[in-house]
Amino acid sequence: MSIFKYKYDDLYNPLLKALHQLGGSGTNSEIEEKIAEILKLSDEEVEDIHRGNRSKLTYRTAWAKNYLKRFGLIENSARAVWALTSKGRSIEIVKKATVNRFVKNLDDSKTVIEKIVSEKIDNSVEELGWEEELVSVLKSVEPDAFERLSQRLLRELGFSNVEVTGKSGDGGIDGVGVIKMGGVLSFHVVFQCKRYSKPVSSSAIRDFRGAMIGRADKGLFITTSSFTRGAKAEAHRDGAPPIDLVDGNEFAQKLKELTLGVAIEIVEKVQINKSWFADI
Repeated sequence: MSIFKYKYDDLYNPLLKALHQLGGSGTNSEIEEKIAEILKLSDEEVEDIHRGNRSKLTYRTAWAKNYLKRFGLIENSARAVWALTSKGRSIEIVKKATVNRFVKNLDDSKTVIEKIVSEKIDNSVEELGWEEELVSVLKSVEPDAFERLSQRLLRELGFSNVEVTGKSGDGGIDGVGVIKMGGVLSFHVVFQCKRYSKPVSSSAIRDFRGAMIGRADKGLFITTSSFTRGAKAEAHRDGAPPIDLVDGNEFAQKLKELTLGVAIEIVEKVQINKSWFADI
């Protein structure tokens, strides 16, 4: 039974409002959290799964971003930061039918070649497919292999002295490492890496924090699944040592950036110079 009732085009205006309230730009997680706040979504609505680790809120917001980008109101950088364009900064409310009609007409006006190219390179929603496939692969590996992969990833990200403890009864601590900031300040980090299918709950975060206190400066919880809204709030609860969270999709993104087990194919973009043919 579907809990999240909003369609992608129902999210156009909440998305625009979220970006305006965020000062004109925001990361995917910031935007989704703000949309949830604007729509007063319950935890169940926010965590309603579309497929894999991807929530319906995330999936349909991605479609909304895609449409508003093509409508000229928002843009995104290579670092997945979305921002209002100059046109978007002057508009706070749009009509769903107007946006949908514009994008449809835009698609209808394209040549066959342009349609093929745009489907491959100009669709933020397409990014979701490979992530889901990779996360599925991660969930299929053995727990100790996932720990070794997490160890490799942390080393690639600049951690040193990374060790996988692999000790039972160690309070949820799967490994330790050191990260140096700016080549000057060093922080001791403990991490937990779990090959889960169900979302990580707030109680799991509390247990991990209890194990890390007095043993490290920072905590890092890595999982193949996702984190509940309560888990995210618990990780950054005021007055408690903060814990950084890496879910399955973020893990997949890091593997892609570092080309660890992921090959990136460059798609050729073909542009037709119509004026050239007119001058023959």
